[in-house]
Amino acid sequence: QVQLVESGGGLVQAGDSLRLSCVASRGTASNYAMGWFRQAPGKEREFVAAISGRGTLKYYSDSVKGRFTISRDNAKNTVYLQMNTLKSGDTAVYYCAAKAGGVTTGVSAASKYNYWGQGTQVTVSS
Repeated sequence: QVQLVESGGGLVQAGDSLRLSCVASRGTASNYAMGWFRQAPGKEREFVAAISGRGTLKYYSDSVKGRFTISRDNAKNTVYLQMNTLKSGDTAVYYCAAKAGGVTTGVSAASKYNYWGQGTQVTVSS
């Protein structure tokens, strides 16, 4: 069983940056893919970014590509989401997730991830 805890959310102004962190309860093996998802009030949970077990493959939704960067440090059991040039539309609860095996992305990706954190709130004011 993998337990995940997100941190780093907060209230920021449009154009600011935040870095989210997700720490696992045990070492993150290279065969665990990691993803970031977000959910705003009244909306479905949506895919944001994902990274393969070794960190060599990275994927982003069109809405964040070029602004967000996903990375991982398996020695620290941690995955990161660097968020730059934040917009009001980025306001949501952000969740990290993990799954064994290959990375999964896209609108149906959430159902493929087995382990989820509790979420961290990101609020962007304009």
